[in-house]
Amino acid sequence: MDYGITVTLDTPFPEAVGLVREALADQGFGVLTEIDVQATLRAKLGEEMEDYLILGACNPPLAHRALAADRRIGLLLPCNVVVRTADDRTVVEAMNPQIMVQVTEEPELAAVADEATARLHKALAALAS
Repeated sequence: MDYGITVTLDTPFPEAVGLVREALADQGFGVLTEIDVQATLRAKLGEEMEDYLILGACNPPLAHRALAADRRIGLLLPCNVVVRTADDRTVVEAMNPQIMVQVTEEPELAAVADEATARLHKALAALAS
């Protein structure tokens, strides 16, 4: 199983980050965390790399349903969305929520994962259009 849902954009990185936030919000996801990997590696290790941002996206009703099915699912939440540059383009990748079902083998999570997957696909498709 592919663990990511990916779209590649011809949009500059800073603009793409804003568009990703909007597309996620349109699908009911808020961004709870933001990790600037590029800045962190530069500050902590003196290493340079391309623009690389990890957004921790959460849809509260879906998170609530997932936690009701399995309290340990918090280990796999929120849905990580990566925005990064590659070959002068911007790549947006979201973790495939189906991984939750595969890892936990919890059948009650299937409906939650299906809905989260559909919403993430719509968000990324909106970016590509």
